[in-house]
Amino acid sequence: MIAHLRGKLLVKHPNRIIVETAGIGYEVNISVPTFSELPAVGSEVALHTYTQVREDVLALYGFLQLSEKQLFEKLIVVSGIGPRLAITILSGMAAQELAAAIRGNDLARLTRIPGVGKKTAERMVLELRDKLPEAAGVEAQVAPAFDAIEEDVLSALENLGYQRAAAEKVVAGLVSKGGSRSFDAMFRDALAAFSR
Repeated sequence: MIAHLRGKLLVKHPNRIIVETAGIGYEVNISVPTFSELPAVGSEVALHTYTQVREDVLALYGFLQLSEKQLFEKLIVVSGIGPRLAITILSGMAAQELAAAIRGNDLARLTRIPGVGKKTAERMVLELRDKLPEAAGVEAQVAPAFDAIEEDVLSALENLGYQRAAAEKVVAGLVSKGGSRSFDAMFRDALAAFSR
């Protein structure tokens, strides 16, 4: 099993990357939170990986944070959740928020994740509620408040297919740096941030 991979980042997309190690390019499936933390193409990257081996599939799933990999491994134990859906779930909600929603039996929040219906959400809560450790400070976290222009930028990014959590992180980063407050400039800066 390949449990860790370190090498040069050759290709970077929101759902997959290619990492070259010892002359071999490994295609690795990733979540949006991992994508948003990746360095620039050409940089060295180190990933915690999970190897899926089936009769018809040999796939790698990569995570920058070990805690995200551990949550992924818990998700795929739930009946009806395979590695692809687990990556979608991790892309739809930050890991700490996801753990809090599962522990809090928050089916409404869980079913907002693409691909997660009521039955899947109920199974996640039933099978994982007592297996997820209480994370310090999760309840204290509040979603950042965005003004009207920032909300418009977020909406435009979502319409282009970017996940809300990743878009919020990029826009919050732009806000913290200051700079232009117009929709056009902020939208262009956000797109540039995603393409880096």
